Amino acid sequence: MYPFTTLVAIALDAACGYPQWLFARIGHPVSWIGRLIAWCEARWNDPRLSFAQRRRNGVLALAATLSATAAVAFAIVALAKIILPAPWSAVLVGLAASTLIAQRSLNDHVAAVAHALEMDGIAAGRTAVAQIVGRETAVLDSAGVSRAALESLAENYSDGVVAPIFWLLVGGLPGAALYKAINTGDSMIGHRSERYEAYGWASARLDDLVNLPASRLAAVFIIAAAALLPGCNAKGAVRAVVRDARSHRSPNAGWPEAAMAGALGLRLAGPRIYGGETVDDHWMGDGRAAATADDIYRGLHLFRIACMLQALVLGAMVFLAVL
Repeated sequence: MYPFTTLVAIALDAACGYPQWLFARIGHPVSWIGRLIAWCEARWNDPRLSFAQRRRNGVLALAATLSATAAVAFAIVALAKIILPAPWSAVLVGLAASTLIAQRSLNDHVAAVAHALEMDGIAAGRTAVAQIVGRETAVLDSAGVSRAALESLAENYSDGVVAPIFWLLVGGLPGAALYKAINTGDSMIGHRSERYEAYGWASARLDDLVNLPASRLAAVFIIAAAALLPGCNAKGAVRAVVRDARSHRSPNAGWPEAAMAGALGLRLAGPRIYGGETVDDHWMGDGRAAATADDIYRGLHLFRIACMLQALVLGAMVFLAVL
């Protein structure tokens, strides 16, 4: 277990995030992984091949991506141990790991949607929410924009915060890096479309597996945060998770989305449009569907408290480790 390194990574991400100037110059570790995935896909996902051949090539591409990612991560850990003594080597590894956690960037992107709705109206809100969701945003009204932002907040809290922290705690930097490679692969090629149904099969299935523990933990942290935040309903969050989480089209996204919906007294998910096709998903929660920018701000408060609770748990683990 790597509680100290994980705590360092969380603190650095919360305090600094990933600087925009650095991204503009060298990109981001996830973008580097993404380029490798795109390179493999352009060469190995030939539509002239049979379904079985494309599925095999997708498995091989996933293996190649994970091997390259693991090699870089292990090299960083080894180099840190060579150039710095403990615990400073763990701090250096934590700095590298902080790039794989998205607390600050998620908060900023979702807050931008609420700000755009409040200050500049529905058109600006649609533009802002299009940066964080894959659905068609041109058809969304103000409530639809607000729900989309909250659904993205809940799902990405699980995928972008809890999951990398979980795998960092369990497997160190290599564990977190491998998780991000799997998750990036799913977001790029794990779609149920003619192009990716076969080739992205392995990435999608493996992503479902590695996100399973984090999605349940995310729901627990959201429920715990709701119990601490005035105006939120922890019991409602529990009821929504128990009743609705397994009805979501994703085996994992329903857990944090249902918890968020129940805590805020809203309905999330439901019918949405992707690529011109309506996805008739189950509603999460039984509250009002007319979400507002104020609800986005409430969701962000809930998210920040949930992140603080994670940090407190890790701090306790570090304290117990040094006793």
